[in-house]
Amino acid sequence: MNQNSNTRSVSDIVQARARKFFSKKTLHQRLPITQWLPKYNLESLEGDMVAGLTVGLTVIPQGIAYALVAGLTPNYGLYSAFMGCFVYMFLGSCKDITIGPTAIMSIMTHEYSVDKNPDYAILLCFLSGIIIFAAAVCNLGFLITFISKPVIAGFTSAAAISIASSQLKGLFGLSYQSESVIEAFSKLFENIGDTRWQDLTLGLCSIVVLLLMRKLKDLKITKVQPDDSTYVRIGRKMLFLISVGRNAIVVIVAGIIAFAAKSDTFTLTGDIEAGLPAFKAPPFSTWDNGTEIYFSEMVSNVGAGIIIIPLISILESIAIASAFAGGKTIDATQEMYALGMCNILGAFVQSIPVTGSFSRTAVNSTSGVKTPAGGIVTGLLVVLALAFLTPYFKYIPKATLSAVIICAVIFMVEYETVRPIWKARQLDQIPLWGTFLTCLFWKLEFGILVGVGINLAILLYGVARPKVNVSTVLRKDESGPHYVLVEPRSGLFFPSVDHIRGQVTKAGVGPAESSVMVVVDCKHFTGIDYTATKGMKSLCQDFERRHQPLVFTNVTPGVERGLCSLIDDIVIARSSDQIDAAYKSSVASSAANGKVEPSNDHLSRFSQGSNATVENGRVD
Repeated sequence: MNQNSNTRSVSDIVQARARKFFSKKTLHQRLPITQWLPKYNLESLEGDMVAGLTVGLTVIPQGIAYALVAGLTPNYGLYSAFMGCFVYMFLGSCKDITIGPTAIMSIMTHEYSVDKNPDYAILLCFLSGIIIFAAAVCNLGFLITFISKPVIAGFTSAAAISIASSQLKGLFGLSYQSESVIEAFSKLFENIGDTRWQDLTLGLCSIVVLLLMRKLKDLKITKVQPDDSTYVRIGRKMLFLISVGRNAIVVIVAGIIAFAAKSDTFTLTGDIEAGLPAFKAPPFSTWDNGTEIYFSEMVSNVGAGIIIIPLISILESIAIASAFAGGKTIDATQEMYALGMCNILGAFVQSIPVTGSFSRTAVNSTSGVKTPAGGIVTGLLVVLALAFLTPYFKYIPKATLSAVIICAVIFMVEYETVRPIWKARQLDQIPLWGTFLTCLFWKLEFGILVGVGINLAILLYGVARPKVNVSTVLRKDESGPHYVLVEPRSGLFFPSVDHIRGQVTKAGVGPAESSVMVVVDCKHFTGIDYTATKGMKSLCQDFERRHQPLVFTNVTPGVERGLCSLIDDIVIARSSDQIDAAYKSSVASSAANGKVEPSNDHLSRFSQGSNATVENGRVD
């Protein structure tokens, strides 16, 4: 009969899980398109069309530029710019986010693309997607909370400087290889005499124009007013579109200038493979100098990139979703599902690892996007560019692409966060600068690890060395100490038990009367483990050997069960009257041992009262 009952119980659990999994609520949660598509209208279509076109004009030049940052040919940047748009429309929960290549993901890909072999970048994209999707299935999104804002700020700022320094060679028209910020500047000064002044002039002019056009959207002249006429509204929107589409405009103008000039006037991007990428499985083997490299060796070659790149991808995407959520709660798990699928399917069209783009998401939001369907327009624009415009991309000057990248990343340096972090908590400067300097002068992935390590060390130190308040509660007539109150300010677990035990012992031997009662206030103890219980047992034995009373108060049921599991004669007071009863018991015990009896005045510190009795020294 028990077997049948257990079988029914398991069956009921399976059925309940199945009903929950296939419920309408789960469908809306895991396929967000089912929420907004039934309510889609012409107003939404208009907003999505405008925003999609605007973002498309931004992502095409950025995709070409970010491919160069990753050490790959420009077509891989465009391959990475459309699949995420399509997938996120179905699975994404934030209307503003655009998925595609970013500066940080590109430089991280460069770290692990062995000998600039695109097969490694594509495999990284696929494996990153698998890991992100698996993390979503296992609900591991909470692990991101262990990376604090100072660590993220330090990493982002260092990555921005690293990316900008890597583009100096393109800006100056030079050709050299560098692996760090110091090496980039060192090589720049070594080769400064070979500067191509045409490239430098065009690059600097591009930077100036890009910055001025960026500022244009913040001017009042681009803000549509309620009383504007139709023509004025169109004019303002055109100015706004010019501002947010500045990358495409500058690249097109620079390309026309390069096309009109002699072929050797500027350093050009060069030929780009025409057409759409073939839809095929990601490479699980590759070739190096005639030798076939199998999957296991490829994974070994990319090393920590398999963990670091998914981590950074999740961080970027969740941070952007939170920033543009408009006060709504973000479903981090769903965002991870969407991001994982964007990378998995992207790998089938030869994409490099992708994530949410802050700059393009900002453009999407300010352009008036209504739903994730705006990504369809962006993706189609990229597909059309790949199909028909790739022969013309070869005329884009590298100096202009470097200018586009530099202007995109310089605003990622979060210098404005240093002061607020200092004001909030000076100790947080340590992980901030530890991450920043390690990323800048060593490697980006090690910077993240150093920052997280510093954060955990600070966190664990606070757990292992909690603040303990010690105060003496006087008798009502102030003729002497009534008892010593010890109040630890955090939980009682194994890292802190020795520290708390030492502080309680110190408080007990401090007063002139060694028999004064010590009361441990446990209101901050949310739980207790075995090691802590053993430590408290030793503490009780120490006090018992000195014939000194030790009382625990404000003990939660869980902590009480833990303490009583190993300590038979522990004294627990549940009210102020029970503390008084324990005090009177200690006075009687002291008198029996021939010690001076202090006053029996009642405690005036607490207001709560209850009846208490003492039997054999234990308060009940």
